[in-house]
Amino acid sequence: MEFFNKAKAVKLRSHLDKYLVADDDRETVRQSRNGSSSKAKWIVEFVENKSHAIRLKSCHGHYLTASDVPFLLGMTGNKVFQTEAERDKNDCVRSDWKYDWEPIRDGFQVKLRSWCGKFLRANGGTPPWRNSITHDDPHTASTQNWILWDVEEVELTDSESVADYLSSLSGVSSVSDDVLSELGSPRPVVLARSSFKSPRFSFKSLKKESNKFNNSFKSGMDLFHNAKAVRLKSHHDKYLTAEEDEESVTQDRNGSSKNARWTVEFVPGSESIIRLKSTYGKYLTASNQPFLLGMTGRKVVQTLPRRLDSSLEWEPIREGNHVRLKTRYGHFLRANGGLPPWRNSVTHDIPHRTSTQDWILWDVDILEIEVLSPGQKPSAPAVPHSDSLDFESSSPSSVSIKSGNFSRQESSDSYVDSPPKLEGRTIYYHIADENGEVDDESVEGYSFTFRGNGVEELTRKFEEETGIEGIIMCSRSPLNGKLYPLRLQLPPNNITMHVVVVLSQSKGELS
Repeated sequence: MEFFNKAKAVKLRSHLDKYLVADDDRETVRQSRNGSSSKAKWIVEFVENKSHAIRLKSCHGHYLTASDVPFLLGMTGNKVFQTEAERDKNDCVRSDWKYDWEPIRDGFQVKLRSWCGKFLRANGGTPPWRNSITHDDPHTASTQNWILWDVEEVELTDSESVADYLSSLSGVSSVSDDVLSELGSPRPVVLARSSFKSPRFSFKSLKKESNKFNNSFKSGMDLFHNAKAVRLKSHHDKYLTAEEDEESVTQDRNGSSKNARWTVEFVPGSESIIRLKSTYGKYLTASNQPFLLGMTGRKVVQTLPRRLDSSLEWEPIREGNHVRLKTRYGHFLRANGGLPPWRNSVTHDIPHRTSTQDWILWDVDILEIEVLSPGQKPSAPAVPHSDSLDFESSSPSSVSIKSGNFSRQESSDSYVDSPPKLEGRTIYYHIADENGEVDDESVEGYSFTFRGNGVEELTRKFEEETGIEGIIMCSRSPLNGKLYPLRLQLPPNNITMHVVVVLSQSKGELS
């Protein structure tokens, strides 16, 4: 339920990177890659007397409904529709278990269980299953992920009625005018349904209940308490670093560099959100630019916009002695490992594999504190003074060598004891975009050493190193220039190979 407790509206993304959408016929529910459409937005309602259940209302005002109609005769899955709810004489939604969904957390994703114990399922494969939605139990290992959904919190727009939204939460047909006048904004306060006792309530009680609700979900802010400057160490024992180009953000082992220092700003009016400013006076920003085409991760950069928006805001969520930094998209600041170009890169994403779950965990080292008088609240810190704690060193060993290419970034780790090199072949690779095309293939590309002869083993190693699933290892024919999937065995170890990595959902054609 924690995925939905603070959400006014959400988007649900399937394992196929497609969104749950409500079609214009006000009946059909399917999957679509167009997550920017209003059809992909679902308003969250809490069910009265059921603290563990929610309802999801489409942009057409109809509810996501688990029917008892078979999707295909002889198949186990039943259809999922959007249906208009029946209302009583007070215009309240009648109780109907077919509208109710129970969120069940599964790692960083969620399963939605219907009234009959089955799960909302995003189907793949060939038509008529492709892009369809049913509720069912996965019976094979290959379809276990089909019932897992990423939850992305979204904002309600001006065209979506505040009164209607608050009314849907409270279960009453009207909302007092003084509440709407006090809000004066299309961003209403979200409350648990049980907080409403009667059809009439005051803004004071609304605010009080909201504060009580928010306090129960305080997370990792205590790790930043009274902090003016911090550094963040990733799971790979590298520090979040602002590059000298004043735009890029990477990881580096040199934690004594000024580039690993981030000034903490507390967002006014919020007790759970911070901003992080680099040594160049620019903010750590979760952009919407893909890190690589066809991949889920998006770039994290340094920016200084004229207007401070939510892309600069991070919500610390404590996990043991570590912290996760959550964006407004529901993604997490992620320190990537593995092969170039992922090595030392920083993105915001949701890890889908067990081996990458720790990539979003950070250690917080406080470099400078701000002593507050009783009752004083933290403010946006100024540039550190000369009497502040300074963790930089003037010795040559503290100088961080930076570069725009990945091979020189790796050299910053060279002072660490390296294991002896393993024998094996050198694999040079390029990554194709979603259309199966490769840019600058004439350039040598990235490389890694591989010990083994099997294509399956090579594919598995690449997936483990990069955290990317569903890839096809290909080679380009010197005769016609077409891509051909690698089969069975590789040439002997002493032969250097050049391969092209293609996503299985790529639109390009393979020979």
